[in-house]
Amino acid sequence: MRVVAAMSGGVDSSVAAARALEEGHEVIGVHLALSQSPEAVRAGSRGCCSLEDSADARRVCDSLGIPFYVWDFSDRFKADVIDNFVESYEIGETPNPCLRCNEKIKFEALLDRSIALGFDAVVTGHYARLHDGVMRRGVDDNKDQSYVLGVLDDEQLAHCMFPVGDTVKPDIREEARDLGMGVASKPDSHDICFIPDGNTQAFLGSQIGLRPGMVKSVDGETLAEHDGVYGFTIGQRKGLGVAGPAADGQPRYVTDIDASTGTVTVGGRDDLRVGRITADRLKRLDPATHGTTFDCEVQVRAHGGVVPATATLTGESVELDLHEPLRGVARGQAAVVYLPDEDGDILLGSGTICATAPWTAGAGVQTA
Repeated sequence: MRVVAAMSGGVDSSVAAARALEEGHEVIGVHLALSQSPEAVRAGSRGCCSLEDSADARRVCDSLGIPFYVWDFSDRFKADVIDNFVESYEIGETPNPCLRCNEKIKFEALLDRSIALGFDAVVTGHYARLHDGVMRRGVDDNKDQSYVLGVLDDEQLAHCMFPVGDTVKPDIREEARDLGMGVASKPDSHDICFIPDGNTQAFLGSQIGLRPGMVKSVDGETLAEHDGVYGFTIGQRKGLGVAGPAADGQPRYVTDIDASTGTVTVGGRDDLRVGRITADRLKRLDPATHGTTFDCEVQVRAHGGVVPATATLTGESVELDLHEPLRGVARGQAAVVYLPDEDGDILLGSGTICATAPWTAGAGVQTA
């Protein structure tokens, strides 16, 4: 096959490209130019969009003897990822920009262009396994990235390759060293690439401006003022602007955000417990495939937050009745649904969380 290897400049995408080449595919390397001002993305920011990352990707392609190109998706990235990130926080949601980048850039913009140019698939360094249209978690529990791929549809998955998903990260680094790749010991990317200094609140403030509101207790008592709901996320404990803990001495957490009134509600740890999740904007969750009601596991964060649940598909949304409580669940996050399996959990699909309901006594015993 003729394939496009998405080259971030990191070790995972580099080894993925090498493996695709070794399997006999015709491979070209493509680095995605996502920043409209790449010179402003500092080297070593642990993102994936700096000029340093582009240079690393070029060197890897040279060592593999494959063509290297830079495709500019900076306008799409701003509109579909950065602007979406700001707009979501503005309405009290907590988005995942890496997940949105996968959905809109790597597996929409990049894949669409690749197919239009006559290529058969896109190769990435994600830690997930895909065989005959069935996606499973990567074998490395510490690196599994299937969660951020839950937004892909069947057509996109038909044109994807994830060559490193069957290997643990230390072995990937060793393979890169054996291949003489200079990125073998390069640190993993962690920062939001368009916020290289890591100060998300300052970035959002510069984009949204002051929108004062109130911090209130779950009982309705006004505790403090704030500059904008974008400075808060569900489950947040620090930086609440509230003097001291609650009357019982327990720490306070953000339990709800109402952007329409500018109200941030804080409460105790138990007030964070969620028993039901409603998610819309579904991907790959179809009653014809899965049935109307079925048992599953649901994950609400890229790392952690996995519990058993009963899923009920209702038109354009899914109701997830949790068998155990989850804490810190926010609107805008993805709820990714898995089918437990001894060969590695199977990813069934996902939805975007639009509502939650509290955990109540006696919940968690229901089954399909």
